[in-house]
Amino acid sequence: MDYRFFSHSDTEVIIKAYHAWGDECVHKFIGMWAFSIWDPRRQRLFMSRDRYGVKPFYYCRVGDMLYWGSEMKQLLQSPIKRDLNTAMIWRSMKVNSLLVYDDETYWQEIHVLKPGHIMIVEQGNIHIKEYYHLDIRHFEKSALSFDEAKERYHDLFLKSLKLQLRSDVPVAASLSGGMDSGAIVCSASRMLPYQLRTFSVYYDDDPVYDERPYIEIIAAHTGVQTNYISPGADDAMAWWQKAIWLNDLPVASGFVSQYALMKKTRQEGIKVLLSGQGSDEISGGYRHATYRYFADLLRQFKLHSFGREIGHFLSKNPVKAMGDFGKIMMSTMMPESTLYDLESRYYRFEPFHRDFVNEAGDEAGGKLLRRIGNIPASRLANFLYNMMHTTSLQTLLHFEDRMSMGHSVESRVPFLDHDLVEFVFSLPASYKIRPPYRKILHRKALKECVPSEISSRKDKGIFGSPFYNNWFKGPLKSFVEDILYSAEFRRRGIWNLPDIHKRWRGYLQGNSRDAEMLFNVISLELWFRVFGDTK
Repeated sequence: MDYRFFSHSDTEVIIKAYHAWGDECVHKFIGMWAFSIWDPRRQRLFMSRDRYGVKPFYYCRVGDMLYWGSEMKQLLQSPIKRDLNTAMIWRSMKVNSLLVYDDETYWQEIHVLKPGHIMIVEQGNIHIKEYYHLDIRHFEKSALSFDEAKERYHDLFLKSLKLQLRSDVPVAASLSGGMDSGAIVCSASRMLPYQLRTFSVYYDDDPVYDERPYIEIIAAHTGVQTNYISPGADDAMAWWQKAIWLNDLPVASGFVSQYALMKKTRQEGIKVLLSGQGSDEISGGYRHATYRYFADLLRQFKLHSFGREIGHFLSKNPVKAMGDFGKIMMSTMMPESTLYDLESRYYRFEPFHRDFVNEAGDEAGGKLLRRIGNIPASRLANFLYNMMHTTSLQTLLHFEDRMSMGHSVESRVPFLDHDLVEFVFSLPASYKIRPPYRKILHRKALKECVPSEISSRKDKGIFGSPFYNNWFKGPLKSFVEDILYSAEFRRRGIWNLPDIHKRWRGYLQGNSRDAEMLFNVISLELWFRVFGDTK
């Protein structure tokens, strides 16, 4: 094709790709995007969002007017009704990974253009079409040997990383002590002609959230320049409502880490940051993935493998071991949709007044989690598929984008290259999980890139903050109680006040089971106060 370019802008590439291929241009793109193009020849508006939803796209329609933008708060300036989506609010409170769900938002009239979709506005009509979805026909069908798959994974990862390092400004990376960010940092440091800078968060309040020993191992191995940030309870209190404003949503307890990291990154003049988001979702990095792995062994009558491997997974604590075994059996007998339904109903206490819960059920047509899919594939593939398209990843990417862009930092995610994602989903479960390790292929493929102390870690660093263990009971206790016992909180009219107050007293007496939901309650109440006149 004989196209001349007059700038170094990605925007020009998109426009000329559309000129060359029309709607099919989105299949040619690699990476992240959300854009709209007015086509004067055809008198149509063409809009698209990337395959996995790295970049946001919201829209609303009022009469014959269409409004769209990258933030929900932008659309609140349009003449829409600000009626709340109570089903969405209830759902996201009971299952934290569902703060982003399908095409819904906290406002009934504001919608999401879902990942892998295009929107066409033509002759007054809106047409939304899906152009990309993971193809379940290829799940776990690869015939490659483990060594062949390992080499292919290694090559695809480095190819993706090399593309993500293209930049007119210096690129930096977030760094925990884990395998994902470690592999990015160790590999990128060899590719770049300058010293890579890394940014990491730790907490003096709690050693659980201090990964510095592992970070220093990576730093010594690569020669990167480390930058540390250690936010405290006062920072959390000062940033909480700011973070809610940036996200248009209540935030999870990890917001302090993300806010601190992006703030420090921007202060140091960095505009592009590499992130390890997505690796756990494609390769089975979460503990719940292992429940599904063992469920598949039982369902496939691989009892010898089950017996050989289960001892590497179950805790030595008999109570914890029984709990894990029970979750394996539930994963064996119940489809994914039922497991999420049970979690939403019973895992956390009900913080809402009965009328609010009934209203949420009515709005959702009785089935609040209808988008959790049960695909004709293994239990593990079902779990990972839903994490990519419906749960977990969409919420994590939302926080990643809003926190980074709120500080004028572009976050890039090498593990979400679509060739790499599709390849990992094509591999058998035994290439992903091999107790006591998860993400076994990921570890083996990138083993030569990272120090052995990192690739052999059996634990998983926790991305969070000391809210539950320390801050709520100590420096933030008065802050929390000022909210829980305020007249404004009572007048909200949605809270189950007696139960919330009882759970708070129990938490202060040492029962930490309800800490996460109590955090959710405070975060949602602050969201109401930030966004004001909602109904």
